[in-house]
Amino acid sequence: MGKIIIASGPVIVQENKVLLNMHGDTDFWKFCGGQVQPEETLKETAIRRSKEESGINIEIINDQPFLSYTKKETPQGVFDVLLVHYLAQTKDEIRPGTGIRETAWHQIDNLPENLAPNILPALKYFGFIK
Repeated sequence: MGKIIIASGPVIVQENKVLLNMHGDTDFWKFCGGQVQPEETLKETAIRRSKEESGINIEIINDQPFLSYTKKETPQGVFDVLLVHYLAQTKDEIRPGTGIRETAWHQIDNLPENLAPNILPALKYFGFIK
């Protein structure tokens, strides 16, 4: 498919708190999510990654995802990265999966400084912040 990565994950906001985690090689708070596999739809990836990263089943409650673009530099070169985020909800208890350093519910009106660049735009898109 070339040097394009498509990743999908949920935006889960409940009681004015957003679910974020820390994983991978950065110290940013991120949404659950990850790379879409060839046999998956965008929604299926968001559902799978929620289960893998947070041990939760989600229900997607908005069919219009937030889309964002970034670049990622790797030893194989620069990749275009498309991020697809669906608004979702869960009733499950969070159980962080393998490779997740930390998972937390953050108050939307008191978010940490070290957010991934897509967090605030996604929360704005879904109407949680101005």
